[in-house]
Amino acid sequence: MTSPTELAVVVLAAGQGTRMRSRTPKVLHPVGGRPLVGHVLDTAASLDPARIVVVVRHERERVAETVTELAPGVVVVDQDEVPGTGRAVEAALGELDDFDGDVLVLSADVPLLE
Repeated sequence: MTSPTELAVVVLAAGQGTRMRSRTPKVLHPVGGRPLVGHVLDTAASLDPARIVVVVRHERERVAETVTELAPGVVVVDQDEVPGTGRAVEAALGELDDFDGDVLVLSADVPLLE
């Protein structure tokens, strides 16, 4: 019998959310009394991953503070000023250099996935 593959989860929380026309970062908008990113972190944690990495950029301090309050064990990494989903995933890869397993990428603005 083979052993199960380890899992790492990357949560993309770096976007600005300009279409929302809000001073609040998109991932911090509440849904059901909890920030969008909080729902996604709950989903990630429910998978019992070996690691959770959250990528931040826009309003970095506010988002990182909320993320670490909601999920103290996660690793927060910074995306540079080059925009894009691919670049955000690339920013997370440094934290996964020694990881051997599957990687699931979730968007912090897509809550309530099962």
